[in-house]
Amino acid sequence: MKRIKKELALLMVVSLLMSFVWVSPGAAAEEEKNPLASASTTYVLLYIDKAEAFLNGTQVTLDAPATIIKDKMYVPAKFLGDALGMKVEWNDATRQIEMETPGYEIMLDIDNKSVWINGYWMAFDDVAAIVNGRLMIKLTWLADYMGAKYTYNNELRRVEVLHVNAPQGLYDPNTSNSKPVAKFTFAKQTYKIGEPIKFVDLSYDPDAEGIAKFEWKGKEDAYFQAGTYPITLTVWDINGNKSEPYTRNLVISNETFLSAVEYPIYMKPVGSFIKTNWSTLWSHFWELPELPKTATEVPGRTLLVSDSPEEFYEQGILYQDEVEGKARLYADHINGTKEKVSFAILAKNMTNKPVTIKTTNKGEVWPSVYANLIGSEATVDFLLGDPLSESMTIPAGQTFTYKQMPDFYPAQGVNLFYDLETDGKVQFSFIAAKDVSQKALALPKLDFSGHVRGTFPISEVKWNIDASSFTTPSRLILGDGIKDPFLPGYDPQRKAEVKNDGNYGVIYKIHADKPRKMAIMILAKGGVFKGPIKINGDIRLIPESGVITAFDGMQILAKTTGKEESLDIEFSPPAGSAFPVDLIFYPLDDRVEQQP
Repeated sequence: MKRIKKELALLMVVSLLMSFVWVSPGAAAEEEKNPLASASTTYVLLYIDKAEAFLNGTQVTLDAPATIIKDKMYVPAKFLGDALGMKVEWNDATRQIEMETPGYEIMLDIDNKSVWINGYWMAFDDVAAIVNGRLMIKLTWLADYMGAKYTYNNELRRVEVLHVNAPQGLYDPNTSNSKPVAKFTFAKQTYKIGEPIKFVDLSYDPDAEGIAKFEWKGKEDAYFQAGTYPITLTVWDINGNKSEPYTRNLVISNETFLSAVEYPIYMKPVGSFIKTNWSTLWSHFWELPELPKTATEVPGRTLLVSDSPEEFYEQGILYQDEVEGKARLYADHINGTKEKVSFAILAKNMTNKPVTIKTTNKGEVWPSVYANLIGSEATVDFLLGDPLSESMTIPAGQTFTYKQMPDFYPAQGVNLFYDLETDGKVQFSFIAAKDVSQKALALPKLDFSGHVRGTFPISEVKWNIDASSFTTPSRLILGDGIKDPFLPGYDPQRKAEVKNDGNYGVIYKIHADKPRKMAIMILAKGGVFKGPIKINGDIRLIPESGVITAFDGMQILAKTTGKEESLDIEFSPPAGSAFPVDLIFYPLDDRVEQQP
């Protein structure tokens, strides 16, 4: 049995030796023309499970292609070591593979499954593998010790390895450590005004400790004046060793690619802010032409709005009216008393037979002192449109509690939406009371205090817009009361005609067929804004956190490709936010995609 094991070991050694000494004719010819030792930069392309590779642009054939084992990349040790000018040899006396890289002596002991790095032990299986009799090394491990950089292109299944030979005079024998080297280049030497600059980082640390810090001077994503710009990079390693500054000059021609206004709109992703100053806003975005629209009021669902007194100082009935059929209940109130109370909606059957109330959608938020938060979160909940099927049947002449929120304390507020359907006449009463029961209907009706209150026949508007062929930045105005008129209604408690100032509780549905390629942004012109918008089914939060104003700039809500069949936007004015707001539609072309 021992003899068989020895014979297998001998076969393994012979196989490894063959892998070390054999190179393809193409690779040998390349070595004759361009000795590896003289190259300042080595560029290697390896393809997963393919024998073809490229060394400094010349095709070679490997007998051990790169491969993936247990989600880790392994590469041929001998080939890569030779390509990068590193020693990788078989020592017959010690029966070990010896590797030498800057600052490291590495021994791989196949017989004992061990790896020694400057005398320190590692498990062989952690860094290497034998594949078809060939030694393969884990790329992440090998690249670190060889001071190489690599990237993996999953689509092409290709590994790119880039190595720059360490310069002389970097090593300090007193610290046994070397200074790192700062180096970079550009994808091309000349760029246009407003053209994105591609910086290629070539920095490295001869000790393979990695670069811990980068410091750039003069570096910008793009430049908006023609000229020559010196750009300097300095790097530090993990030991605090600092490189020499490395400077290259970048030339910006007189030709314009993107203007300073266009650049962030093209380049920033959806959800990003575009910081602007007042001059830019006023000259480029404040008075844009309106995108043509056809507005249609959608009848069939009555809207009850209870928002006055918005802040109540005593218990009572905040609003009360009757509905039959489809309705939407909307309330926004703040507890101005000095004690906790309950907010509830009571439903009284006004007929002589049972009436059923079915709830089909809701937007709720628990009490909070942050007005913008409760308005935004309730609207998010409502626009999500999660399927809801709740029902209650009220006997003739009886009063039930339709909804009751958790107790809310002084200065806390609530905001809510409910879409419902009744098969008979029901009186809905919005109340604030310590005790929620039928007795609350005897509480006084609180006086109107200047906000919105009333019953409105329209709770949805549709705007059909032409967004297919416009060529200049355009806008839609929401909530100004002129271009977007406030809907009329009636307040039975005051016996007065009213308007829904802000159109709170109203759902806007904006539709465009075959929209062109463009960016859609929001500009909060009226003041503080926080709320959601739904674009082609996706909820966008404006902003992700905090609030925005016009002085913060604009937020990119969506970008279309020009290939969509339609664009659909849903919006409802969130409580606590100021209006008007502009939706800005900014036409885009293919300049960015044409980049090399």
